[in-house]
Amino acid sequence: MTAIAQRTVSVHDVPANRRRGGDVRAVLTPSTVGATSGFMGTAHLLPGEVVTEHFHPYSEEFLFLVSGRLTVRLGTVETELVAGSGIFIPIGTRHRLHNGSGEPASCVFHLSPLAPRPDLGHVDTESLPIS
Repeated sequence: MTAIAQRTVSVHDVPANRRRGGDVRAVLTPSTVGATSGFMGTAHLLPGEVVTEHFHPYSEEFLFLVSGRLTVRLGTVETELVAGSGIFIPIGTRHRLHNGSGEPASCVFHLSPLAPRPDLGHVDTESLPIS
């Protein structure tokens, strides 16, 4: 039997992406572990922070809220997520996260399938507000 190479990646091993707001980290990806079907990461939003509206033209997204509360807007519909709940974001659906609560919020997300190139994975439809 052939041994399978395992790679453990900590959220602290990857840099934060703050381009769309919050602290977003792609943890298990093609570049970190050789994933071929999708990627997984985390997002941490302090009170008042957002992840600006965008969509994924090739991928569906699964988002699970680990702690706190978030408002998730899919298209024009807003849904309040509480810790322990998840939401499915279909391919091509514009979505935005907002932490309107007084406590930090942390979630885990997974996108699949992968876009043909990383630069095609996200389409921004909103700019990050200047604070």
